[in-house]
Formats: sequence, structure tokens, C-alpha cells
Amino acid sequence: MTVDGGETDLWLEVMGPLRVRRSGVELDPGPRQQRLVLALLLADAGRTVPVGEIVDALWEEPPAHAVNVVQRHIGGLRRLLEPGLAARSTGRWIASDPAGYRLLATAEQLDLLRFRALVRRGAAAERAGHVEEALSHYVEALPLWRGACGSMPELPSQQPAVFGAVDRECVDLVRRTADLAHRGCAVRLVLPALRRATELHPLDEALHAQFLGTLSADGKQAEAIAVYQDICRRLAEELDVGPGAQLRQAYATVLRADGAHGLPGAGPRHRPRDAATTRARAAPLPVPAQLPQDPPRIVGRDEELRRGLDALDGPDGGPAAVPILAVDGLPGIGKTTFAVHLAHRLTAAYPDGQLHVDMRGFAPDGPTDPGEALRGFLTALGLPDAEVPAALQARVGLYRSALAGRRVLVLVDNVRDAEQARHLLPGAPGCAVLVTGRGRLTALATGFGARLVNLDVLSPAQSRELVASRVGVARTPAGRHAVDQVAQRCGGLPLALAAVAAHASPPTGDAVDSQVREAFSWSYRLLSPRARRLFRLLPVHPGPGIAAPAVACLLGASAAEARALVGELVRAGLLVERGAGRYDSHDLIRAYAHELSVEAEPEAVRREALGRLADHYRQPDLVGLR
Repeated sequence: MTVDGGETDLWLEVMGPLRVRRSGVELDPGPRQQRLVLALLLADAGRTVPVGEIVDALWEEPPAHAVNVVQRHIGGLRRLLEPGLAARSTGRWIASDPAGYRLLATAEQLDLLRFRALVRRGAAAERAGHVEEALSHYVEALPLWRGACGSMPELPSQQPAVFGAVDRECVDLVRRTADLAHRGCAVRLVLPALRRATELHPLDEALHAQFLGTLSADGKQAEAIAVYQDICRRLAEELDVGPGAQLRQAYATVLRADGAHGLPGAGPRHRPRDAATTRARAAPLPVPAQLPQDPPRIVGRDEELRRGLDALDGPDGGPAAVPILAVDGLPGIGKTTFAVHLAHRLTAAYPDGQLHVDMRGFAPDGPTDPGEALRGFLTALGLPDAEVPAALQARVGLYRSALAGRRVLVLVDNVRDAEQARHLLPGAPGCAVLVTGRGRLTALATGFGARLVNLDVLSPAQSRELVASRVGVARTPAGRHAVDQVAQRCGGLPLALAAVAAHASPPTGDAVDSQVREAFSWSYRLLSPRARRLFRLLPVHPGPGIAAPAVACLLGASAAEARALVGELVRAGLLVERGAGRYDSHDLIRAYAHELSVEAEPEAVRREALGRLADHYRQPDLVGLR
């Protein structure tokens, strides 16, 4: 689409978690209420959404200034979708009239409109009797549905009706596609969408009956039995009823047919099992063992290891349903070493194998794509590479099917954020996941029940122990003094301690070892330009910690921009919050920032920043504070 003569590559997603991307880069849609306003406009694309509907979605009891707040959010969204838009301008994306607001997008910019266009083409082909063509359009449309419409942790419990209507569209298409897939013996194509539909409607017996038949037709009897047992349990616990006749019939077909039939009542032609499926069922399942070598010794992590074992091994010695442990900490804090060691301690609890992938979340040449990680997992689990589907959601569904009924430990190392890890989470009980990342992986806790563990720097005694484990115990006063100096100058950072021990010499002054510098640089390169500049100017501040208002003065930025940039540095692991509203960084990270500051920032610029900071602290209510 062309806007004011310039090219824009804007892609909006509302059929699942809300997303806004421009040229492949994900944008932040803003605070909770603004995100909800955007989700409403996207779900009702092409229709004017009355201001009253927006107000009702945002508040149970609207404040007197509710309309003004809505207008402010609309302005923020217009500037998000069209950067550089002049103040009070309407722009090209959100139209307004006396009744409300309307999103102006096409099927090339919005997943919901593309979904509907594909459904219309499929329906036309189906009416014309072209079943394969219809199925092709439907199968292309289904991966656009990634979950509950507009889903986000901040949504109110009573979600807007339009979100439910979109989800019903998707579930209706899943049912129709499943019917066509059975006619054409292509049931595997619809399984991922059927899984999402049953997750969204966990008590819909007709939908689960269709799911059972489709699993059976694809030769997944074990998973079909597990699905049936799961819905029976939910029906009993939540509704105090047993399964109905349709669901019982579907289950009986699974048990009786052993995968030879499709949906209940289907004839012999519904037999999609091919030679590859037959071979896979006959051959023993491979047991992947992908963990890197166990470190010979790990220092100072006894408490964290205990918590990790409790989280992934279960309090009674048996794993819970898909337990997840998310480990975070500074660059160089030893997250990978810790996770690999913990995973090796757990191998006996997961005898069906251990999967491992480095997601390279902060690598300069880009992170590992979740789809490629899934390809590696699927081939390790015995699927021939030629049979790995191209679509990401199809790979997710196949991966979860392959893990159903098995006890596998999955180590997902070095993620940039929770989004990079979520596609790799198993869906069946018995498996467990260990995730590491530099930023706090809160979304895995709120969305998937993960336990969070933060790795802190080592104490001086632990630092000395780590060095001694690498170079031997110092036996002279001079040797012990040298080890103490190493521990002090490395600030308890395991990567720095290991690097110094490898060179058998302490770091000099503020210099940062090249290996440690590289670890920091991976995070630094991924910062936005303004966040990189803030990182370079932070060493100008003389104190051990800095508050957001001081950051704003140091950078010459607004309070809002300063908060956003500080948040970016925290998520990258280059800054940590040391109490309410005050931030600090590790000594070696500060030394790295100082190196960059001297290299990239002219002395005059640093003096100006220091002057702004001094003016800030001269304010009467800040005298004596840092």
C-alpha cells in the first residue's frame, strides 16, 4: 500500500495475540487501554465502531472524561500506524465520523481480512464442486488464526462480543475444513487448527468428537485416547456430567478401528494412512539426546538448582503437566551452564529423550527462527525432513502430537523474549520445558504458568571457589591476594571469572575481557539507536544508581521516553532495577559502557550531559539525592 507516495509494509494481527509489525519489526501498540482500542478496531475492520462501544469495553463504570481518553488513544494509534503524522491529523488508517471510528485496511494489511478473503474463495470453490481447491484455500486461511481473538493478559474478564464472533468464524471454518479433509484424506492439514479450537472450547463435545475422529484417521490413537480422557475429566469437574452419545461413539470408533476409520460413520475411503505413517508406527520411536556436555562443576547455584528440580521434577518425584522453568539474568551470568547442568540432573525423569536448541536471541546475525527450531525437533523425533510441513502452525501441531504420551525434556536456550519460546512448548502432560533468556520472562509465567528463577552474581567466596576450580587453590598469601583481586574486579560475573582464570591473569583497570565484551555487545547491538545512546551516556552519572527522572535529564529526553528506554535496557539485561524506581548495572557492564562512551561520544557531548544532570540535582527538592 502507498501512503503519501511512500511505501509502507504494515501488518496487523488480531486473530490471536495483538501484533503490529512494520517491515517485519514488531511495534509496541502502547498501554493496556490503547491496545484494547486497537483490537476493537481490528476485529471490526471496515465498520464504524461507536464511541460508546469503546467506552463500555474500557470501563465498567466510565469516568467523566472517558471520551477524551478514547480520543487520546485514537491519536496514539494514528501516530503508531503512521509515524511522522502531524498533531491532530486524521491520517490514512483510522477514519472518524460523529458516530465513532473505523479502521481502513485491506487483506494485505490485516490477518482477519485476509482470512475472510480466503474463506470466500474456498466457499465459492466448494459451491462449484471443486473440493481440493476449496480445501487449499481453507488450509491457507487456518494458520492465520493463532488463538483467541485479540488475546492479551490485560484484557478484561468480560471480553467484547466482537472477539467471540471472530472466534466463532474460525471454529466454523475448522469444522468445515475437517469435513473436507476427511473426504480428501488430508486430515493432518487440519489437526493444528482443531487443537486450537478445542483449547478455546474445552467443553464442546461435538468439536472434540470431530477432533477424536481426525486424530484416529491420522493414526494418533494414543493422543485421541488422552484427549477423550481429558474432556471427560473436565465435564465431570466443571459440569458434573459424563460424555454424551456423540462423544462416546467417537471414542468407541477410536478403540475399535485402531486408526482405520475417520469420523464416526465414515466409510472405508476415509483411510489417510500412507506408507510413511505405517513405517512410523512400526518402527521404534527415536530417543533424542541433544543436551550439550554437562559442565564438570557448577559453583554457587545450590538454591537455584533445588528450586529447578522442585519445579521440573514435581514435589512427589513425578513431573507435573508441562512444568516450565524460565531462567533469566545478566549476560555472562551463567544461564546456559546452569540450565545444561540442571537438564542433565533431570534426564532420568524424562526417559523418552531431551531436546535442545540455542535460539540465539541476541546474536548479531539474528535469532533462530522458531519454525527452524521445530524442524530440528521434528527430525530428532523421527519425522523425515521431507515430511516436515512448511507452515509454522502445522509444525507446532505436529510437534505437540509427536510429544503426546511421551516424557521429554525440552531445553530452549538463550531466547530474546517469551514470544520466541512459546511455539516450542509441548501441549501434552508428561513433558517439561527449561527456558533461558536475559530479560525476565514474565509472559511465560502469566500465560503458561512458568516458574521464574533469576541468577544473580556470585558472592566473593563463591567467586574465589570458581577461580580455584579452574586454576587450583592459591597456597601463598600473594596467590590468595591475586584471587581476591580477580573476584573483586570481576564483580562475581561467572563468564568474566572463567575468562580471567583461563588467562591466569586479573583484568587491568576498567578493561573488559574480549569474551565478556562480546557477550555484552550482542545485547547492545539489538538496542534502538536512542537506547544505545543512553547506554553510552550512563557512565557520565557518578553514582551507583540512577532514577528515571535523572535519566531524562541526562539524555535530554521526556520522562515518558526515558522510562521506555530504561525498560529497553532492562529487557536486554544491561540494566537492573535496584529498588523502587532506581536502576544500576554490573561493574563490568558499566566498564563496557564507558569504553563505548569514550569511543563514540565526543567529550563536549558528555560534558553537556553531565551539565544537564548537575542542573537536575541542583533542584531544591533533590539536593543531596542521586
